[in-house]
Amino acid sequence: MIKVILWDVDGTLLDFKASERHSLTKAFEHFSLGECTDDIINTYSSINQSCWEMLERGELTKEQTLIVRFDKFFDAVGINGIDSIRFSKVYESGLCDKIVFIDNSYELLLSLKEKYKQYAVTNGAYSVQKKKLNKSGFDKIFDGLFISDLVGYEKPNVNFFNFVRENIIDVSNDEILIVGDSLTSDIKGGNNMGIKTCLYDPKNLYTCYDKDKYSIDYRISHLNDIRSIL
Repeated sequence: MIKVILWDVDGTLLDFKASERHSLTKAFEHFSLGECTDDIINTYSSINQSCWEMLERGELTKEQTLIVRFDKFFDAVGINGIDSIRFSKVYESGLCDKIVFIDNSYELLLSLKEKYKQYAVTNGAYSVQKKKLNKSGFDKIFDGLFISDLVGYEKPNVNFFNFVRENIIDVSNDEILIVGDSLTSDIKGGNNMGIKTCLYDPKNLYTCYDKDKYSIDYRISHLNDIRSIL
């Protein structure tokens, strides 16, 4: 019987792609870089994702990730003369401007609050993630927030999840469920922790995956489907 739910935030509860598009567009306006087209946004999104995966594998530090992604992006789209550090700061500041809930996630978590302990487990810059959680109202629902910047490790690092395990209510591993949209971060992290895993896969992206590397206990295409698991 599940008693604790660990929720990923970006891409699971909140539409990160919408925030990403808004923030990148605003940064282009700030630096007078012209139109931020769909192709440009898709290029950045792909590079950003690959850099965060490098962070998860320990190939980049958090500080490097926040800058290297823009170095690579500028090279890819031919932008010159813009400082990546300055651009990153403007971009990060805009990520909290636009909050879009996925699948009525706020109402879902609110309805589960009385019966389950719920915690946020998220990678990202503390200032950005905290503002998102505050602005969305999730901070008033969650029983605790585990943000990689404060924990000192990123998902799926076992040390991140050891910290989580030590700071949530005392339950057995089979009473804990992690829900997230990332195989490499959420599912792998749950496997490292030895808890039940639920992959949120609305676009059916992971029909094929390495079953020797990832163990998925449940798969859902809509967040409300979590009720049938609980």
